[in-house]
Amino acid sequence: QVQLVESGGGLVQAGGSLRLSCAASRLTFSRYGMGWFRQAPGKEREFVATISWSGSTTLYADSVKGRFTISRDTAKNTMYLQMNSLKPEDTAIYYCALQPRYSSDSVARTGYNYWGQGTQVTVSS
Repeated sequence: QVQLVESGGGLVQAGGSLRLSCAASRLTFSRYGMGWFRQAPGKEREFVATISWSGSTTLYADSVKGRFTISRDTAKNTMYLQMNSLKPEDTAIYYCALQPRYSSDSVARTGYNYWGQGTQVTVSS
C-alpha cells in the first residue's frame, strides 16, 4: 500500500515562510506526478500545485502563484512545497497526493488516488 506522509506544518506570522515535505514509500516515486491540495475549515479541498513525474512541469493555483514553489527529490522519494509570503487566507490543512499514470487531470481532486493524512498550516495576522 502506498504511503504519503506530510510534515512541516505549523504556526507562522503573515509574511513568513514554511516548507512542507511529503515522504512517499512503497512505490516507484519517479513514475508518478504529485500534487498539493489544501482544505480550510468549512471549505472544499482545493488544488494548490502539481509537479510532473520528471519534475520538468509544474502548475500552480492563481492564489499561490509567485509565492509557493513545488519541487521533488527522487533520491529521497520526497516532494516539497516552499511557501513564502504567507497570508492568513493560506491557513488550511495541506495534503499531498499521488497522480496515477492513467490520470490526465492534474488539477481536480479526482485526478489523484492516494492521499496523505495532512499537515496543519496556520498563518496569523
